[in-house]
Amino acid sequence: MKDNKDTLSRFWLVTSNALPPIGFFLYFKHRNTHPNKAKRALASAMIGVPIAILGGYIMNTFILN
Repeated sequence: MKDNKDTLSRFWLVTSNALPPIGFFLYFKHRNTHPNKAKRALASAMIGVPIAILGGYIMNTFILN
């Protein structure tokens, strides 16, 4: 069965936020056929980038030191 909904599932939303490359991949995969789904994946990935940078800084400075 083919899913024709133009919404991003919660699983992929959280995954693209936690792992921004997956969000960018989902954007390029769905940008022509499902523009709302692609836009939401891109926004989630863009939010995930600074969170990942901040998390990496905190890990390196306070936890692994």
